[in-house]
Amino acid sequence: MGNSQGSHRAVRDSGRRTAEYGGPPPEVPSYGLRVVRLPRQSPGASAPSAPPAPSAGPEVPGVPGAGGGRAEARRAARRRKGAERPEALRRLVPQALVVAFLAGGTSAFVAHDKAVRLSVDGVPRTMHTFADDVTELLEEQGVEVGAHDLVAPAPGAALASGDEVVVRYGRPVVLTLDGQRRRVWTTARTVGGALRQLGVRAEGAYLSASRSLEIGRAGLALDVRTERAVTFMADGRERTVRTNAATVREAVEEAGITLRGQDTTSVPPDSFPRDGQTVTVMRIRGTKEVREEIIPFAVERTADPSLFKGTEAVVQAGQYGSRKITYSVRIVNGVRQKPRRIAEEIAREPVTRRVKVGTRERPASVSGADGLDWDGLARCESGGRPGAVDSTGHYGGLYQFDTQTWQALGGRGRPQDASAGEQTFRAKKLYVQRGASPWPHCGGRLRG
Repeated sequence: MGNSQGSHRAVRDSGRRTAEYGGPPPEVPSYGLRVVRLPRQSPGASAPSAPPAPSAGPEVPGVPGAGGGRAEARRAARRRKGAERPEALRRLVPQALVVAFLAGGTSAFVAHDKAVRLSVDGVPRTMHTFADDVTELLEEQGVEVGAHDLVAPAPGAALASGDEVVVRYGRPVVLTLDGQRRRVWTTARTVGGALRQLGVRAEGAYLSASRSLEIGRAGLALDVRTERAVTFMADGRERTVRTNAATVREAVEEAGITLRGQDTTSVPPDSFPRDGQTVTVMRIRGTKEVREEIIPFAVERTADPSLFKGTEAVVQAGQYGSRKITYSVRIVNGVRQKPRRIAEEIAREPVTRRVKVGTRERPASVSGADGLDWDGLARCESGGRPGAVDSTGHYGGLYQFDTQTWQALGGRGRPQDASAGEQTFRAKKLYVQRGASPWPHCGGRLRG
């Protein structure tokens, strides 16, 4: 393409220069050929012709004048040649100048033309070009290069005849090497060449594509798993295997170890086995245990204006609930592990304890009983202890009330659970009703 363009330019220039001398543009000579042009004739003019030679008869031996006719013809021819030479010289001078000018232009044309070899992605071709450097050559040939492409010599390098320019296109490769994925670029055209260029040790490795597979400009995804040494500890034995397995589970199978039931490994079975890694096989037996736990009951308190302040009455006794909890227990290589809670259910709901709390103000006194020695009676009956209960469990409190009498006097619950002030108040009411008879042994203490 370069030669063609240059030739056209030379032809145009030559035609222009030749026109200056009044002649038609001569053809551009090829290398090593001589240009010959006929003299130019004026339009409509015919080629000059010589006057007819005088007829000379055949030369007859012994006849005078017969030889003189041939000599005369030769003389006439010389006269015609001499007459034509000035006109021919006049016509050839401009064309000779044009030929000389073109001879100099052809020398410059040859000096700038270069024969180079261009190899694009392994496809070579030889061409002539007027490009001064590699960049001009690639632009001239319509070869576009990017940041990941290889050009040698580098773009911008000067060109000389006989040079070779090599272009190798970059190809993206999504490389997963031993479980680690990354995107790389290569100018190699096959998988094997890419591995060598990237410095990947592929001897004994697993390849997801054949080494001879060609890599297109769009690239490809390539999985490479190199050979690794992995040690397994199982059933009291140690064994080392060389493998290019993708997972620990595959490597375990290659080692001839069988996993059953809940058996597993010290690293996730689906993880990538590393070179020099030690993996322990865990033999697991699993059981379940069910345990019952107590659920405490809640206490609900409500105000009761019928009760004196400081007095509480239990309306509903509280009851504990229970729940059943299921635990998973693993025994790993003969060692019991910490139980793990996996389920629970309520076996018995707890019952809330409800208590009424008195808010009524206590009376200042009980007429007819305020001046008695109630402390002395209390010391005699219970030793002065509000929570005292006799040996039978029937009588309780400071004044040893039975429950029936206590509740008849307006008390709630058991007397021993009431405050000392309330017990004294109820005792005074009982005294007003029945005197000291409820306390046959200690009633005399009331009078001192």
